[in-house]
Amino acid sequence: MPRRTRPRLLALVPPAEHAALSRAGGSVGLELTVVDTLTELLEHIAAGPWTATIVSMSVDLVDEAVVERVAAEPKAGSLLLSASGVTMGLALLMQRTGAAAALAEPLEAAEVEARLGSVVAEGPEVPLPAPRESDPGASALVGESRAMGKVFETIARVAGSSVTVLLTGESGTGKEVVARTLHEGGERARGPFVAVNCAAIPEHLLETELFGHERGAFTGAVARRVGRFERAHGGTLFLDEIGDMSLVLQAKVLRVLEERVIERVGGEQTQAVDVRVIAATNQDLRAAVREGHFREDLYHRLAVVELALPPLRERGADVRALALHFAAEFARRYSKTVTGITERALEQLESATWPGNVRELRNVMDRAVLLAIGPTIRAADLHMGDQSPSAAPRGSEPSLGYPPTFSLPQVEADHIRRVLASVGGHMGRAAEVLGIHRNTLTRKLKEHGLEAAATG
Repeated sequence: MPRRTRPRLLALVPPAEHAALSRAGGSVGLELTVVDTLTELLEHIAAGPWTATIVSMSVDLVDEAVVERVAAEPKAGSLLLSASGVTMGLALLMQRTGAAAALAEPLEAAEVEARLGSVVAEGPEVPLPAPRESDPGASALVGESRAMGKVFETIARVAGSSVTVLLTGESGTGKEVVARTLHEGGERARGPFVAVNCAAIPEHLLETELFGHERGAFTGAVARRVGRFERAHGGTLFLDEIGDMSLVLQAKVLRVLEERVIERVGGEQTQAVDVRVIAATNQDLRAAVREGHFREDLYHRLAVVELALPPLRERGADVRALALHFAAEFARRYSKTVTGITERALEQLESATWPGNVRELRNVMDRAVLLAIGPTIRAADLHMGDQSPSAAPRGSEPSLGYPPTFSLPQVEADHIRRVLASVGGHMGRAAEVLGIHRNTLTRKLKEHGLEAAATG
């Protein structure tokens, strides 16, 4: 197992700030390298990588263009800025370059320590994967877990045929992605892929959506309408949430599967259709058959091959692979220069239970890429707070927090106590988590009688 390298900090700051920086870096275990000129800074960055780089706006020749150049260097790591005053201009520069913090000079060791501790806690950056545009169907199915291995094997075996497939699994597990992959990997890839969500269309409209209607078939039918079965001719029809279909429509779908013909609503002529049907459901259709809610003959017609998709919580390391894949996808879509995710962010994603499965993870990464400042997605960019059900560790019950009878001061005291416990009583790190100055935290500890909970 390779030995983990010690975090490294590169700094270009005035000589008067070296002592505070050295104390702060030592407290969080950073190996510090201080340079005196801009030329040395750029040379050292090129010889990186660095965990973080601090650049002072007070140093000669350092301006916004220099900061933007440093921010664009992937080997510079997290960028921190310092200046004699934190002005609006500096705040805007920080926003533009993705700097992790803006520090006021003269540097206060405790504040620097808190900021650097946060950077170190994020861990190394994991780069995003390169796009796999040569095989778009396969690239949508990401993962190497044993559970997905079985899914991939089945897809490879049946994709080349026109066999009917029933996809089962919880909502959000990727059933439509699998259906599209089956279509794109088979003999019907040149034909259309038509999807219909049977649960999203009212019952009285679903029949005409599937089979079409003739002009005058009912009030409002002013023209002939071609249904989904006809539109999918020569290709694939994906019937999502088929378990929500009524028994009457189930009988009509069964006829299409058996005779390969459809009859438009209000029509008298049959129309031949050449369609591969892939159905999906998050329900237990066997139980529905026993309860009389689903036709047994249709079930057997659909489940020529039945493929169960595992929930995300059973896919282990696939969470990491999917997160990186989605981040790369959305970075391209939004034309954002996001190049990686911190180890801490990935660990937070891996610890979640994901009741919404892959769909929920995709949405989280969509938001993270969109809101990320700079090239790296950090844990805070995920916006998966302690109160988020999806962020609860596996096997744990959601915390009740404080009782509703607490006053605001009691709520504040309880939260400060919990934050201190989570950082081992470390004042600097607790202040960083709480988003307040260390002096403010000291005052609040006295107000709430919590001095004993802090270690310094």
